[in-house]
Amino acid sequence: MLTHLQIRDFAIIDAAELELAAGLTALTGETGAGKSILVDAVLLAIGGRADAGVVRHGAERAEITATFELEKGAPARDWLAAQDIEADGEVMLRRVIGADGRSRAYVNGQPQPLNQVRALGELLLDVHGQQEFLTLIRRDTQRALVDAHGGHEALLAPVASNARACRALDEELAFLRAAAAERDSRLELLRYQVKELEALALAEGEAEELLAEAQRLAHRGKLAAAAQAALGLVYDGEGQDAHALAGRALVALRQATEVDAALAPIGALLGEALIPLQEAGRELAAYLESLEVDPKRQEHVESRIASIEQLARKHHVVPAELAAMLGRLAAEVATLERAETTLGELEQRRAVLARDYGKAAALLSTARRKAARALGEAVTGLMRGLGMPGGVFEVDIAIPADAGFEPAGVDVIEFRVSANPGQPPKPIAKVASGGELSRISLAVQVAAAREVGGTPCMIFDEVDAGVGGAVAEMVGRELAALGRRGQVLCVTHLPQVASQADRQIRVAKLSDGRKSRTVLTVLGAEERIEELARMLAGVEVTASAREHARQLLARPAAPAARKKRS
Repeated sequence: MLTHLQIRDFAIIDAAELELAAGLTALTGETGAGKSILVDAVLLAIGGRADAGVVRHGAERAEITATFELEKGAPARDWLAAQDIEADGEVMLRRVIGADGRSRAYVNGQPQPLNQVRALGELLLDVHGQQEFLTLIRRDTQRALVDAHGGHEALLAPVASNARACRALDEELAFLRAAAAERDSRLELLRYQVKELEALALAEGEAEELLAEAQRLAHRGKLAAAAQAALGLVYDGEGQDAHALAGRALVALRQATEVDAALAPIGALLGEALIPLQEAGRELAAYLESLEVDPKRQEHVESRIASIEQLARKHHVVPAELAAMLGRLAAEVATLERAETTLGELEQRRAVLARDYGKAAALLSTARRKAARALGEAVTGLMRGLGMPGGVFEVDIAIPADAGFEPAGVDVIEFRVSANPGQPPKPIAKVASGGELSRISLAVQVAAAREVGGTPCMIFDEVDAGVGGAVAEMVGRELAALGRRGQVLCVTHLPQVASQADRQIRVAKLSDGRKSRTVLTVLGAEERIEELARMLAGVEVTASAREHARQLLARPAAPAARKKRS
């Protein structure tokens, strides 16, 4: 239930604050005073779209705060718990829109993205506008109303999940069937390519090793000259190499060490140096021997590299990737060879899913037909009380022959209406009269809210436009009955509706000639009489209008709302 609304610098409202309660609250005032602006403010608080144009001229930002009281077990409590937002029996939604168009939203002081705030708002508030019939003519809206009326959430879930699974499987089957059409030719090519690669028998890392060996063979003359020169300088230089010179230096130091022991550590270093010099000489000699290549080996390396490079060019990869290429091609061969088996398995799975979808959709269709009859009866009764005594409302449900796997089920739902006796029901989109559409829409909204329950707070924004007299009184009674089930805020121009409200708020626009502002006033008993008299009489309020207003307020309360059908 909406308990408190605070608005600052929004549209033509500089500052307004309302304390609200359960029951029916009527918002009345002259045309253009800003009644619907209040509804717009609430919609912004629950995540509606906004731009800089909503900020009052000259202000830096607009700010709307809506506080809701939460009953035990309210779905909004679960939502808040899932978001780790603390709520001690109430939730406060705050929206700030800057003059630069930037917007921020908060839930109990915590910043939240607008889509999250909208999701919470749907659990707290239900808004019905005077143009509601524009959405009522859409098939998806009609289906959603039937499902909401029947409480079909549990039945919709398996239908949607099976539909998604069937669609995904159909895509996979289509791919496999298309592949199967070219399977034989593709398999022939793949097998040939795999045979070529297997014949090559390329080991892991072999391509790199062969290329390195070929590089060495191509430059062996240069490599041999360098190795031979190094060997002569290090070890095999006829007494003038590093090893021989270091040996002579060691002998000289050993003789001098007898005179000065300080030379002993240096001699030790020279002795240690002789070992790696000797080892380097041996390694260089071995390297020179390795450069003496067998012509057959060179021919083998060159032939092997040519074969590798030829296949690499054929498959548009580098030689090092040929081994991985063989793995991929072999895997594709295995997949295609199993294609017939896989196709058969998927077709069996698809048959099971299709059967499960059919069962779930059939259960949903049966429940929808039951809910459709109940909704039709409820709306028909309301239409007849809203000035259409011969009115009939029907919900037609058909299953097309080409029905596929639709997440919402196979049913095509259409609202059909007859506003006058003797006329067959027609699709609601073809009902010509705007006034009739408005009343039919109101009947559907009231029936859905009354029978299903819905959110504890509902706002009706001039849904009674285009009606008057006894019909207006019936509209007021239905809204008052809804108010006894929870909380209803109604923007209205009709005294017959406003008089049945539990409380009345007057919305007035004041101007000093330079700027205008909207003022909200909760009316006392005498003020309500004056406001209702204004609504009855117009510009000049007469004594008879005041007396009529007293009579409207003195009428007994409307009968209690009918109980929800089982």
